[in-house]
Amino acid sequence: MMNNKKGFVLTEVILMIMVIGLALMMILGQNKKALDKVSVILENAGDSQWSALKYGLKMAAEEEGIELAVVDVEEGLDAEAQKKVLEREIEDGADALIVQPVLDKNDQEVLKKIEKRVPVMLVGYEAEKGETRYDLPVIKEDNYEMGQALAEEMLKDFEGNIEEKKIGLLLASTDSNMLSSRECGFKDALEDKNANILELSLDALLNREENTESKVDIVIALDDSNLTAIGEYLASSQPHGELLYGIGQSTEAIYYLDKGIAECVVVPDEFNVGYQSLSEVARKLDHYFENMKKQTVSYSVIRKETLFSKENQELLLTMSQ
Repeated sequence: MMNNKKGFVLTEVILMIMVIGLALMMILGQNKKALDKVSVILENAGDSQWSALKYGLKMAAEEEGIELAVVDVEEGLDAEAQKKVLEREIEDGADALIVQPVLDKNDQEVLKKIEKRVPVMLVGYEAEKGETRYDLPVIKEDNYEMGQALAEEMLKDFEGNIEEKKIGLLLASTDSNMLSSRECGFKDALEDKNANILELSLDALLNREENTESKVDIVIALDDSNLTAIGEYLASSQPHGELLYGIGQSTEAIYYLDKGIAECVVVPDEFNVGYQSLSEVARKLDHYFENMKKQTVSYSVIRKETLFSKENQELLLTMSQ
């Protein structure tokens, strides 16, 4: 009788352990499934300048088993509008966010609040000089260094003698710490060269026939949007003799380089921006108490004669996906 009672109790204990184990497996399985979606917020996500970045995101998502959602938003969202987009993504099941458009400190404040709910990774964000208050993880290019590299390539073509050349520096349509950093790098590289730099809007340059003061010898575009816009204009108009140099990451930018309209294009490695950002977020989801790492990716300096070199083939491939 005693043995039967012991056997019954032992059976009950084993069944209880099995039930608890099954419940834990179900809970862990549900949590793993829940920590499976990452939303990426991009301004004008359909623009070709994001092709390499989205390809990097896709490749990392496949490797990490992450459900990826790329969300298109209009350029220049204010903090309140951005907050609504982010909250909607979380309500729709996003367990982490990768965010590209960060405009000012109000936006950062929104992101810090969001970060208390889900991990947040920034891409391409350039902090203001001396800014320490907000410390969200970010993966970006070295914008200052790219600006310097662009200036150095221009100097090579003139053997360092540019005193007699009028340089038209295209201004961005919106305030951007990223572009400000590129501009600083460009100007610092020319600090002792007696460079004659004229800051111009794109409209002023395109309408220079009506404004002779806007006529320049060299055009500098620090972002893909300006580079492709002025490239298109130069390709469709009568030649004026300007030389075009720029920073860009779209196939259009490379097209104008290939056609000889642009002399040199500095290309940030946007594939790795996408790949590393998604990889870091996936690691964070698997190891909640680990911090995501900040990273700076490389860039390439490309000219027409090096466009199809072996080292540039992989870069061009990622841009065309």
